[in-house]
Amino acid sequence: MIVTKYWKVDQGIGTEIGMELAEAAQLLRSGETVAFPTETVYGLGADATNTAAVEGIFTAKGRPSDNPLIVHIANVEQLSSLILSDRVSADHRQLMEVFWPGPLTIVLPVKTGGISPLVTAGLKTVGVRIPDHPVALQLLREAGLPIAAPSANSSGRPSPTLASHVRDDLDGRIGGIVDGGATGVGVESTVIELVGGELYILRPGGVTAEQLQSALPAIRIHEPERGEVQGAETPRAPGMKYTHYAPKGFMHIVQGEDAEAVAEWIQHDIDAAKTRGESTGILTFEERASRYHADLVIACGLLSQPETIAQDLYAALRQFDQEGIQYIAAEGCPETGIGLAIMNRLRKAAGHRLVRV
Repeated sequence: MIVTKYWKVDQGIGTEIGMELAEAAQLLRSGETVAFPTETVYGLGADATNTAAVEGIFTAKGRPSDNPLIVHIANVEQLSSLILSDRVSADHRQLMEVFWPGPLTIVLPVKTGGISPLVTAGLKTVGVRIPDHPVALQLLREAGLPIAAPSANSSGRPSPTLASHVRDDLDGRIGGIVDGGATGVGVESTVIELVGGELYILRPGGVTAEQLQSALPAIRIHEPERGEVQGAETPRAPGMKYTHYAPKGFMHIVQGEDAEAVAEWIQHDIDAAKTRGESTGILTFEERASRYHADLVIACGLLSQPETIAQDLYAALRQFDQEGIQYIAAEGCPETGIGLAIMNRLRKAAGHRLVRV
């Protein structure tokens, strides 16, 4: 078992690098894996140019090797060592100008030899972003490396939004954990690719389709497929192929136009599960939680403020596991704005089991 080092770092750090981040950066330079906070979720980082270091990510997480990784950089200048700069368009640069640092990953043509081939899973592209988090940026600057970093959880489990979530999954399997407190957005970055003058959202996330359209008003935007990549096909971005974010219990989503009909269906479904002897849970919203009865009812943010749902989602899914809940009914939300990302994560957590009422 690896001895996992742990550092507590204040998000309000100044420009001077502290001893904790200097030590974490040195671990990254030496080929170790280090978990750190971003504005989306905690990431598990390793030197993207070092194949042995990147292997450590896949081993620690139990992640399939055909699932590509996102590379995190400290500034735009680092791009030149990773990608084919002559393939970066004016639209790419506009997105970088508007959304970096921030929760947007841009898929770009990779430069041969620029990073480990494990990062791209054999693709000719790589997803890159600059995180909008003071601790992450300080660590990236100090390390002086492009850092490959998927979410810092065991593969398939809910992503971590607290350092304690990382410890639950990966303690003793990674080199270190930088605790920078709770993350902000709560779901991963949006992953996009520009092809033939059109923009494809490969994974919805912290930047919404509406925000992308505002930044590039003349471009056509394609929202993601509702299904998953199948068979031997390599996904073009993380989170497209495998079941992710899943609690240990059975979960399905219930969605419909009539809120009262949805509530009645869920309560009847939960009552039936309780009759079968299963421990029961309901994932809903603060406006509607008093309507339900189960062993555990979790109000996951406000429907009127969907960004709060995103912030609370993964912690809620983990709470079902902590309470040993066997059967979960999750109430769906509208798929507009960040609701598109929320429902994307819920579908994957539920294995695409969805009931329409």
